[in-house]
Order: sequence, then structure tokens, then C-alpha cells
Amino acid sequence: MTEKINRVVLAYSGGLDTSVILKWLQQTYQCEVVTFTADLGQGEEIEPARQKARLSGVKEEHIFIEDLREEFTRDFVFPMMRANALYEGLYLLGTSIARPLIAKRQIEIAKLVGADAVSHGATGKGNDQVRFELGYYGLNPDIKVIAPWREWELTSRTALIEFAEKHQIPVPKDKRGESPFSTDANLLHTSSEGKVLEDPWEEVPDYVYSRTNNPEDAPDTPEIITVDFERGDAVAINGEGLSPATLLAKLNDYGRTHGIGRLDLVENRFVGMKSRGMYETPGGTILHMAHRGIEQITLDRGAGHLKDELAPRYAELIYNGFWFSPEREMLQAAIDHSQTRVSGTVRLKLYKGSVNVIGRKSPNSLYSEKIVTFEDDAGAYDQRDAAGFIKLNALRLRLLGRRGQG
Repeated sequence: MTEKINRVVLAYSGGLDTSVILKWLQQTYQCEVVTFTADLGQGEEIEPARQKARLSGVKEEHIFIEDLREEFTRDFVFPMMRANALYEGLYLLGTSIARPLIAKRQIEIAKLVGADAVSHGATGKGNDQVRFELGYYGLNPDIKVIAPWREWELTSRTALIEFAEKHQIPVPKDKRGESPFSTDANLLHTSSEGKVLEDPWEEVPDYVYSRTNNPEDAPDTPEIITVDFERGDAVAINGEGLSPATLLAKLNDYGRTHGIGRLDLVENRFVGMKSRGMYETPGGTILHMAHRGIEQITLDRGAGHLKDELAPRYAELIYNGFWFSPEREMLQAAIDHSQTRVSGTVRLKLYKGSVNVIGRKSPNSLYSEKIVTFEDDAGAYDQRDAAGFIKLNALRLRLLGRRGQG
């Protein structure tokens, strides 16, 4: 017997899958459906989702379409960038970091409209189901969660299309037949996986890339830009102050032109399997390199090295869906404390798929030309002190060596 649900908030894109889910929820649970569509900078027109929801019988006051690009960048992407978070050393977590914001708004809307359940369109094989639901439960422990892909009998694209046609749900031409690959996009990245990408030996076809020019076809002349930071966050490009989302969008434009930010990755999903994906993170890659550049001269060695130890753990928490966990918040507090003096300017060279730091300056710099110089340092550093330092550090090695000699 189906559990009684009065009202459910659905994460709704207006695409084939969530359009089918909307109708399925109405039929299966005999409930009111509230749709929530988030603009996270995916680059697609989202207003048509309003008309599609109307056609499916959703009340006007129950259709929520929101521009969350600034909140997404300011409150989710930038805190993650302060941590230099890379999952398995490579992935800039573009999909992972978007899920907690969507979950947060769904729970807020559920409270606003008096809904007793939330729903998403993630499949039972992927990470997103975990990310969404850990977010839901972290914000409302008693919320009911409906995951159609774990409940219904529609196990193929053909079945989805048949259901859609039966219920007069429009099916776009590009959704008929088997899709060559699936994509997810937001202001930080675009990811593609499945079908033509499933064989990890085969190179990613050029037509899969949508966010970046082929590095081989990028301009033959390097481009130099500067990025200004305040307390670990980027605030300006080439001296022009910009809002977080506007700044990331502008870095995306630079990255697109120069073919920066492509990643072909076989990763370990939280649910246990390996998957192969192609990620394009043009602006995020530039921002990551710039942030590391300013930290090079503003972070103490101990703080910097400890951050590097914490970063993989932080990245794994985000990848696995634990944004709202106490351990992520604890790590964030430590990371944010480390950023209090991470301010200054980084100069970068963009060229044919690469981004390189070529200059950095800061009023809080710990770099001293007077001490590091190979020329006469006028007594700033007594090189004879190094002898005692080396002997003390070598003591245990010498003891081990003597023991080894018998």
C-alpha cells in the first residue's frame, strides 16, 4: 500500500525524466506536487519549466523558479575553493557542490508550502541520490523522501517515452532513441557520462565537449590576466571588482577561449562502483590555480601543509554528500581561519589548455627577498646555524645507521 502523501516538493528541470516523475507522483501518491527549478548557471532557458508544470496541473503558487547563481557561487563554490578541494586529486566537484543548495531550497520550500515530502530524479546507481537525501535529512530529519527510480517499473528510456506519450507529456526530438551520453551543468562545470564514454580506453569524442574550445585550436598567443583575492575569495579580475557569480562566469569565458579545464576521469563512486566521466571546469580550474598561487606567499608552512592534509578529507565529504555534517563544518571553520590573511593579486598565463601562475603579490606576504637571496643578505640569515639544525634532525638517522652496522 502506498504511503499517504499530501504534498511533495519535486526538484524539477522540466526535462523528460522529471516531467514523467511529476505525473507519476500525482498518479501514484494522489498528492499535490510543488515544483522547484533552480537556475545554477546551467546555461539553459528555465522559464519553459513553468509552462510545463502548468500543463501538468501544478498550481501557479506551487511553481518555484529561482535564480541561485550568486548564492551558489558565494556560499558553496567559494568556501570549497578556499579549501583547494579536489576529489581523488583531480575532480573540482562541480556536480557534488550543487546538490546541497538544491536540497536546502527544497526543504525550505517544503516548510513554506506545508509539504510532507520531497522528491528528486536521481537514479539508484549514482551518487546524487545520496547527496540529495543526506541533505534533506540533515536539514529535516522527519521529512519523507520519494525516489521514483528506486520505486517505479520504468527502467528504460523507451519506457519513459511510452509513459510520456500515454499521458500527453511532450517528448523533445533529441530524447527519442538512445542518448549518446548524459550531461549535468551549472556555473562551475559541465559533466558528461554514459554510453559513448563508458569504455575508459576510448578517447572522449570531440563532440562531447560543450564548455571549452579544443586546446589545439585555442589562440596561438597567451593571454595574461590578474585575479585579486580578499580573505581567500576572488573579488576582481584585471582590477575590476565583480560579484562572485559574475566573476566565475568571466573566468569561464577565459577558460572556454583557451581550452582550459578538461578532465577525463575514472572515479570511485560513493555507492561502490567505478565510473568514467568527462568534466569541463574552465573558470574553476583558473580560480583553483590562482588561489593556490596567492596562498604560496601568504600561508605559513605549517598552516599550508595542514590544509593540504585536510583538503582530501574535505573533498570526500562533499563528494559523498556530507555538506551539512558537523565534520564538514569543523573543517570549514579551520579552513576559513587560515584565509584571514590570504589577500593579494595573482598574475596568470592562459595558453592552449594550460593555466600557470607567473606572478603573485600581497601586503601579507611571508616571502622575503632579503632572506632568500643568493647575494649578501647583510646578516639576515646566518648560514652557520644550519649545521646544528641538520645535526639535530640527523640524530635518529645516525643512531639507526649505527645499529644497522652491528
